Amino acid sequence: VQLQASGGGLVQPGGSLRLSCAASGFTSDFYSIGWVRQAPGKEREGVSCISNSDLSTYYVDFAKGRFTISVDNAKNTVYLQMNSLKPEDTAVYYCAAVPGSTCPAHARLYRYRGQGTQVTVSS
Repeated sequence: VQLQASGGGLVQPGGSLRLSCAASGFTSDFYSIGWVRQAPGKEREGVSCISNSDLSTYYVDFAKGRFTISVDNAKNTVYLQMNSLKPEDTAVYYCAAVPGSTCPAHARLYRYRGQGTQVTVSS
């Protein structure tokens, strides 16, 4: 399984970014893809997840109302639209995946993780 994340960058508080995750190599029909992030000195934490079987989505509390996850199955790409960004959203964001149609309850339960993309929110 290969996961290629992109779209990070420097943005001012209140700004927006859209992250992309190009996925390939899955051997199962159903899988869940999510975004996790890790800030310096902090534990890795989940952000959002989507299941390709029924397109159900999951968001942690800090992402609700600000972030939107979506999938383009034709392109095998998952997106994370992030709006109203705050300085505390600054972190490396990773694309992660697990076989099956249930999003993991914790970031460490993903089986696969790609390289990260840096998101910096600063004025």
